[in-house]
Amino acid sequence: MSERFLQGRTALITGGATGVGRAIAEALSGAGANIAIGSLASGAELKGGAYAHQPSQGEVGEAVAAIAAHGGQVKAFPLDLRDEATVETFHKATVAAFGPVDILINAAGVSAQALMTDENSDDVWATVLDINLNGSYRTIRRCMPAMIERGWGRIVNIASTAANVGYPRNGAYCASKHGLLGLTKCVALEGAPYGVTCNAINPGSVGTGMMKRGSEIRAGRGEGGSWEENFELVARDMPQGRLITVGEIAATALFLCRDEARGITSEAIDVAGGALW
Repeated sequence: MSERFLQGRTALITGGATGVGRAIAEALSGAGANIAIGSLASGAELKGGAYAHQPSQGEVGEAVAAIAAHGGQVKAFPLDLRDEATVETFHKATVAAFGPVDILINAAGVSAQALMTDENSDDVWATVLDINLNGSYRTIRRCMPAMIERGWGRIVNIASTAANVGYPRNGAYCASKHGLLGLTKCVALEGAPYGVTCNAINPGSVGTGMMKRGSEIRAGRGEGGSWEENFELVARDMPQGRLITVGEIAATALFLCRDEARGITSEAIDVAGGALW
């Protein structure tokens, strides 16, 4: 099997400047794909206590250099998945730079830790659902028609083990990821006759900037001492006694983009080291 099996393919990756998205971008670049990454920039407002790792311009530049070092061409664009106009601009700019999108990776996401009775729960709900679920819908409906037309496409949605269970203070996050699995299954069935697959990956706890922010919030509530201690506590509680790496998620996404994976669609693949949450 060729190591550059994605040569000439175009991949659009949301959240591609950080964490899981960047790791997937590097993996696809190493397989020959041209990469367009879009991320919500540092300083953009997230309402209601929702949080994510929002990269600085410096981080975006570092990501572009790291992705390009694997061999593919790379472009970075601003992206706010809540805003139809920026999603449209991101898609059009990608097509103009590299041609129609062959691979769509929905890796961007936000989280929140709030009780359902919190004063700001409406803002939490709206923000998390709009980015994690509606944002993926917005990119899919733009990228999928050209995939169907050309008879080949790969869509990978980064969901979460939170798509399978519930957890206190995570109502909006769990609901958004449950919804993303439903969307994945519907898209997979619509794309199946045309060579387009759609799958979800459900990571467990991954050592990313967003997880660090979650540990900071829990530490602020007095759970687990400092954020570093809380971070370590999460790792120890995993069945394998460790956090999942971004590379493990990237390797799974890369395999789903192979021609040999064309029979895998409408699936939700847990990469969680045995953890249920």
